[in-house]
Formats: sequence, structure tokens, C-alpha cells
Amino acid sequence: MQRLRSILLLFPLLACLAARSQSPEIIQEYIDTYKDIAIQEMIRTGVPASIKLAQGIHETTAGTSDLVRMSNNHFGIKCKANWTGESVSHDDDARGECFRKYGQAADSYRDHSDFLKNSSRYSSLFTLDPIDYRGWAFGLKKAGYATNPRYPQIIIKLIEDYHLQDYTLIALGKLPNKENGLASTTARDPGQAAPAMITTEEPADSEEESTPYPIGEFRINDTRVVYVKKETPLLVIAQQYHVPLARIFEFNDMKEIESLSRDQLIYLQRKKKTGNTQFHIVKDGETVEDIARVEAIRLESLLEYNQLQGFMQPLAGEQLYLRSKSPTMPKLVKKSMGNVVE
Repeated sequence: MQRLRSILLLFPLLACLAARSQSPEIIQEYIDTYKDIAIQEMIRTGVPASIKLAQGIHETTAGTSDLVRMSNNHFGIKCKANWTGESVSHDDDARGECFRKYGQAADSYRDHSDFLKNSSRYSSLFTLDPIDYRGWAFGLKKAGYATNPRYPQIIIKLIEDYHLQDYTLIALGKLPNKENGLASTTARDPGQAAPAMITTEEPADSEEESTPYPIGEFRINDTRVVYVKKETPLLVIAQQYHVPLARIFEFNDMKEIESLSRDQLIYLQRKKKTGNTQFHIVKDGETVEDIARVEAIRLESLLEYNQLQGFMQPLAGEQLYLRSKSPTMPKLVKKSMGNVVE
């Protein structure tokens, strides 16, 4: 009798799993349809594109569920007390629950971002590195987004099986937004290991040098910093690391720009007044701004120590002082004529 009861209880579970499953082709079609919106929303609010796509796939059974067909609601967001828009009735944890209804899918994607960003329940998620999709998946469950105890594992598996991390990396400027620059987004064979982070290998004859800096936040001269690829929007960096955008410009001695024109270090806090070492030997083509950046020293301190002004460029091979006053001004390059100024 006990065995029969267990079998009967298993049938609803199997039915639920079957309802949540979908063919790889249908899932891939969903990804292709909504990946650009997910990337845009990550740039706007910081919600990882990988998480958003995985949630959308799961909550809508890859765009085929009754709820999404009725309401364009891709994330199963219920009405709540503050919802003033249209709604639909749908059976979920209880019968006839109120769910938000949207005019189009993009509205649902935007509302999902705002729902997470503006709720104190999910504030801890935005302290995580957006590349940490596992942390986000478990954090959503802990904050009460879903009642399914296996919700994190479902989201993580979707991200890894369909390479959804690629779209997070695109939003961060770490991967080109080109079809031929992306890893394959088809599901892997069962049992094949999936990396925690998707990377792409450069061709052997690529002229691009590998970065000498680690991925994510690290420290130079005990100062928080990240190495950022060109064309990355600085607003994304500000949101990702919870630093006001105005401070990003201030800490990096930069004018207000939307994105970077080259790969470079971006500091997340004010640089130190002194360097970590006594001296810096100037490399060919290095400016005082470059030197201040690689040594994590304030530009005004570097100039003062070496009797320089911002428009001056030290000659390659000259020794700049980083912790004390230089007894003499270094030799300079006269940019207009290319001559050395003694």
C-alpha cells in the first residue's frame, strides 16, 4: 500500500517535469528571439543576461506556456499590491492567482529587471559579480523568487547547456556581439562538462595580446581595479561594482564618456598618494596618465614628485619617483618637434 501511494505521488511530479521540458530547437529559438533584449537590460540595470534568459526559458517553457501566451509574462511575476497594469488569472501555487499582463515581451523583460533592481529583497544579488551566475541562481531562490527547491539547479543547467554566459560577457564587453565570435549555443551532449565561464580562443595569428591582468576585480597598490575592454560602457562598470559613475570618472582622471576607446585599467576607488615601489622607468610612448594608471598613484602626486605638468611627456628610459621628490626634472619629449628637451 505504501509503495502504491509513493507511485501515485510520483505521477504529478513526472507530469510537472514533462510540462517544464522542451526540445533544444525550441529553446534555441527562444534564446535567439530574446538574447538582444537580455543584453540591453543587463547594460541598463545590471541583471545578468544569462540569468534573465534562463529564467525566461524556465518560466515560459521556452515561450510555449499558457501564461506567456495569455499575458506576455516571461518571468511569472504576480500582480502584487503595487501593480496597476493589466492582469490575468492563472493557476500556480494556488488556483486563480493574479499575474501581470504586458503588451509585448520587451515590457516583461524591462519589468523583470526593475522588479529585481528596485526590491530590497534582491539587493544582495547586485553585490555579486554578474559573471557569478551560480551565486545569482541560489540568491534568487534564497530571496524567495521561486518555491521549487531545485530552482537554482534548473537555472544553472540551462545556462551551462546553452552557453547563456556568452550573453553576459557580451554585455560586459568581454565577448564580441557577432555570430561568428560566439561559442556555439546548442546544447552539449549529456554528461559533457560545462565550464563555469565561457571563453573563446583567439586564432594563432591574432595580433591581439593576452591581457596581463586577471578577470574581475583585483588590486594594484592596494587599490580596487578592473581591466576593461574597449567599447565597454562605463555605466555597466559603475553598476556592476556599485560605484557612482561620476566617481569612476574622478578616480580615473577621465572626461565624461560613454565607453572606452581602448583596453585599460579602471579604478573603483581613489588611487594612493604614493606608489607601491620607489621608481617607474618610462616605457616608449607612455604618458604621465598611463604611468599614474599602471602604478595606481594619483596623477597630481606623480606630477608633483617629478616637477612635471600634465602636458609634459617624460622621455623613454627616464626614472620617475613614486614615493618622494625627485632632485631633478626628467628629460622630456617635445611632442611637436619630436626633440628631447633637457
